[in-house]
Amino acid sequence: MKEILIARSAGFCFGVKRAISIANETARGTAEEEAKGEALPIHSLGPLIHNPQAVEELEKKGVHVVESVDAIPCGKVIVRSHGITRKDADALAAKAVKIIDATCPFVKKAQEYARSLSRKGYAVTVVGDANHPEVKSIISYIESGVPILTSLPDLQGASGIRKVGIVAQTTQSFENLMQFVSVALKKIPEVRVYNTICHATVLRQKESTAVASKADVMIVLGGYNSANTRRLAEICRESNPRTCHIETAAELSPDVLSGVSCVGVTAGASTPEWIIEELVDRIKAAWRQEKIQVSYYQ
Repeated sequence: MKEILIARSAGFCFGVKRAISIANETARGTAEEEAKGEALPIHSLGPLIHNPQAVEELEKKGVHVVESVDAIPCGKVIVRSHGITRKDADALAAKAVKIIDATCPFVKKAQEYARSLSRKGYAVTVVGDANHPEVKSIISYIESGVPILTSLPDLQGASGIRKVGIVAQTTQSFENLMQFVSVALKKIPEVRVYNTICHATVLRQKESTAVASKADVMIVLGGYNSANTRRLAEICRESNPRTCHIETAAELSPDVLSGVSCVGVTAGASTPEWIIEELVDRIKAAWRQEKIQVSYYQ
C-alpha cells in the first residue's frame, strides 16, 4: 500500500484567503460595471500574494500587477496581503484612486507595534528577511531617527541602546525570533517583545515537520518567491533530507517517487488548493498500478 500523507494546514492561510476573496469580489464588481460601461481598471501594487500561478489567474480576471504607485493612473488599487510601505500608502492616498486594502490583519498588527514602540523611544528590531515586502512595510512605520536593527550582528553590535522592542515578520519561525530575544536580553537592559508570528505559520511548520519525519520523501509546494514556503522546505529538510521544493506538480520528477512507499506533502500559505490537488493526481498517476491511500496529518 502506497500512502500520500498531506499536512492538514497545507495551502492558503487566513490572510491569503482574505486577500484572494477581496480581489475576486473586486473583479466581479468591475465585470458588472463593465457591462454598464462604468468599469475602472484594477491594479495590485506588487503581487497580491507570492504565488505566480494564483497571480496569473487574477490577471485573467482583470487584476493587473504594477510595481510602483506612479504606474497607477486611475481606477481601483488592491493593497497586497504583505502590506505596502507608509510612503506608498501616502502616495496612493494623494491619487484619485479607490484603495481596497487586502493587507493581512496580522501584518497590520506588526506595523502598529513597530510604530508604537518607536514612538515610545524603543530602538526596534524586526526579525525577518529585510528584502521581503512585508518587512519593508513594517520598517516603514517606525518613526524617523529611531535605530532599526534587522540582523543578529546589528543587535550584537548595538551600543548606547538602553531599550529595544522586537517584532517579527508574520511567517518567521519561533526559534528564529527567540534567537534575537536571547541576544537582546544579554545585551540591553530593557527588552519588549511582541510575538507577531501568525499562529497558522507555527501550526503549518509543526505539521510539516511531523509529516516529513514520517515520509520517505517530502514535497513542499509553493512559489519560489514565497519566503514562508522556502522556510517550510528548510524546516522539513532538517527532519527529512529527501525534501524537495517545487512550484507546480509538473515539476515533480518520477525519479523522486522511485522506491518510495510514503510521500509527504505540504504547501506554503500562498499555494492554492488546486495546485495541491494537481500534485496528488500526478503522484497517483505515477503509482497507477498500486493501491494508494490519501490521508491527512493533524
